[in-house]
Amino acid sequence: MMRRPKKVAPPKGKLGVLTPGMGAVTTTFIAGVELIRRGQAQPVGSLTQMGTIRLGKRTEKRSPEIKKFLPLAKLDDLVFGGWDIFPDDAYRAARNAGVLAEKDLEQAKPLLSSVKPMKAVFDRNYVRRLEGGYVKKGATKWELAQQLREDIQNFKAKSRVSRLVMIWCGSTEVHLKANRIHRDLKSFEKALKANHEAISPSMLYAYAALQEGVPFANGAPNLTVDIPAMVELAQEKKVPITGKDFKTGQTLMKTIIAPGLKSRMIGLRGWFSTNILGNRDGEVLDDPESFKTKEESKLGALEYILQPKLYPALYNGFCHKVRIHYYPPRGDNKEGWDNIDIFGWLGYPMQLKVNFLCRDSILAAPLVLDLVLFLDLAQRAGLRGIQEWLSFYFKSPMCAPQLYPEHDLFIQLTKLKNTLRWLRGESLITHLGTEYYD
Repeated sequence: MMRRPKKVAPPKGKLGVLTPGMGAVTTTFIAGVELIRRGQAQPVGSLTQMGTIRLGKRTEKRSPEIKKFLPLAKLDDLVFGGWDIFPDDAYRAARNAGVLAEKDLEQAKPLLSSVKPMKAVFDRNYVRRLEGGYVKKGATKWELAQQLREDIQNFKAKSRVSRLVMIWCGSTEVHLKANRIHRDLKSFEKALKANHEAISPSMLYAYAALQEGVPFANGAPNLTVDIPAMVELAQEKKVPITGKDFKTGQTLMKTIIAPGLKSRMIGLRGWFSTNILGNRDGEVLDDPESFKTKEESKLGALEYILQPKLYPALYNGFCHKVRIHYYPPRGDNKEGWDNIDIFGWLGYPMQLKVNFLCRDSILAAPLVLDLVLFLDLAQRAGLRGIQEWLSFYFKSPMCAPQLYPEHDLFIQLTKLKNTLRWLRGESLITHLGTEYYD
């Protein structure tokens, strides 16, 4: 049944993209957008640029491209900015990251060289393996948050953008548990002025963004925006938020394989995962406290997908181990090994072995692009607060407190596309199909 489409403001003017962290992921994203809009590369991995969406019955054969179905911002309208603890422009940062080939770097050099970071809010107590001197100074975290708000205002004025989106592309912070000062906005703001240790730098960026009416996505497993105070602020300011932790390599494979095993009622005894990577992310995760934050993010998916309480004979008590090793020679080309001990009919054991030689930033860059465009769309559609339909992009998806997060990649994709259909007044797809056989 067709519905009245939701009112969505047109994407007039330029869209500013602000990224705390201008390392490998950010520079690969910026360079990629530039190469794509010049016609020198394809946006592989981007649902907004290469995906289609089925509308109506299969017999209608209506499957437009998503970018033509929705009023998304155009790639030509994106303008880039951000913060980093190092003063290098995006071109130098990209060269240091070592992700892109020389020919691609040189083609994107004019744009990359023009993107210079603003001084970052940084505290080594939260990311212990990095040290950079290009940082802001302030007597309190409240003052630092106000400086970030000024940065946002200045960037918007100087770049002449009409709208903004912010995506955390910085490092994984040390593990923080939810604290009483996170419970509401009043407590959080009081704690900002008191320099409370439960407020990390990433939270300052999220707070500043939301106060300025800027949609925020969290690409790391940090708490950041996933606390009641930020959800309250997002609702108050009518701003969409989403996160957390980009779903790229090994966890992407888990959310593809695990639903397949469950759908066929194949049992699991254990899943051992290990990774080697040598980029800045690997160096940061070499610290046990930062690894603990990442570990929680990577461990959660299987439990939610397999639902051992519903299927105790198949999944109760399965062993799940995750290891990450910093190995500098590997650079950004992360390698993940998975040993999966499964069992089938009559309990007979079997195994799966997965060796995924992936490129971390190459997988993350199209996710950044999609999130930028979808968050901007959500803002123009008047959506606010947690955007669960964007769970497709994250290892630890945010959801309402009374819900469990959905980790199954295929359910996530169905939810995402049905949200797009709902926005445009199209019938939701259930895949029931009984009408074809009546």
